[in-house]
Amino acid sequence: MTTITSKGNPRIKQARALLTQRKERDASGLFVVEGIRHVGEACTANAKIEYLVYSPTRLTSEFAQSLIQEQEQLGVDCLAVSEQVFSTLAEKDNPAGLLAVVRQAHLGLEDLSPASFQRGVALVAPQDPGNIGSILRSMDATGASGLLLLDDPSHEQYSADPYHPSAVRASMGALFWLPLVRSDFAAFRVWIQAQAFTLYGTSAHAELDYCRVAGYQHPLILLMGSERQGLFPDQAAVCDVVVKLPMLGRVTSLNLATATGIMLYKILEKPA
Repeated sequence: MTTITSKGNPRIKQARALLTQRKERDASGLFVVEGIRHVGEACTANAKIEYLVYSPTRLTSEFAQSLIQEQEQLGVDCLAVSEQVFSTLAEKDNPAGLLAVVRQAHLGLEDLSPASFQRGVALVAPQDPGNIGSILRSMDATGASGLLLLDDPSHEQYSADPYHPSAVRASMGALFWLPLVRSDFAAFRVWIQAQAFTLYGTSAHAELDYCRVAGYQHPLILLMGSERQGLFPDQAAVCDVVVKLPMLGRVTSLNLATATGIMLYKILEKPA
């Protein structure tokens, strides 16, 4: 086994850039998965792993070592690096000593159908990658079908990166199991009108309480607005039903991930 000791190694430089630069992730179609549990989920989900990077002095877990052996048998390059080199790649203190560079997986709107996409979520330009990851985790917990991330240039709204390290960590592996579509709102509007989905949206200005919906019609898509603005009127107008989450205290809104989780569990509780 040869151990890489140079921070200037091309793949080490690439991994570092993927961790810190969205433009590198977008250009290459790659992203970084950190930690034994998350890398294990990527392997179990048969994600396309380009290569692994690990620190032999840090990696004492038998499970992690078995992951490396399995990936080597599959022909994946597994790069041993010094502890000093690995520390330049770590996003957090006391890293476990393992990361994977993984190929992004995207679907298009044309790949979705009501028959196989019974309960989806569409987010209009979420700004916090951690919220994207947390929503993916809630979607997995509630059996949702997949996530759509929608830019809306007409309102100068653009989504955060679902492959940002914060999103990957917060998803707790759900990113590897749920279909992900990246599109824009104009294309989504045309597509949804030709489909048999019921589109539910949320707005603080809606009259209907989310608890008072008799039953949520499937197949459906839950449309959530951005953290700051929520849904603009023209976005809400595309929805078949718009509901509100009542706010009984002094705060005027919920965190996007929290609000989406509440809606997902209510939809699960009250199918039509």
